[in-house]
Amino acid sequence: MKTAVRNRYKTQKPEQEKDGSLFAKIDNFFRVDTSFDSGLPVRFIPYVLYFTCLGLFYIGNNHYAEKTIRKISQLEGEVEDMRANYTTLKADYMFFSKQSEVARRVAKLGLEESETPPYKIIVEEK
Repeated sequence: MKTAVRNRYKTQKPEQEKDGSLFAKIDNFFRVDTSFDSGLPVRFIPYVLYFTCLGLFYIGNNHYAEKTIRKISQLEGEVEDMRANYTTLKADYMFFSKQSEVARRVAKLGLEESETPPYKIIVEEK
């Protein structure tokens, strides 16, 4: 019995693979094109899904962190404004509560500052 020898087409490598470019070396190392000869390799689907979910989680976490940083920066500005407002109001309150300032303001109402010091009234029990 004689076996038939089949002629096969011999493919030549492209010129870029012969000269040893970076991409040709990467392509030769990974040999991705041979993985897809018989269709989509199902064994890689869990890995692809895992890395896709991991990438989406990383991107979402990055956006959340940047949003939080912007919010913190905005709140720090508001706190600084409120601190300045508090300092101004406290200084005004201290000024208006001085005895001389109170006396000057109540003079418009016809009230005068007492010249005699207050005295204590003592009630004796019987």
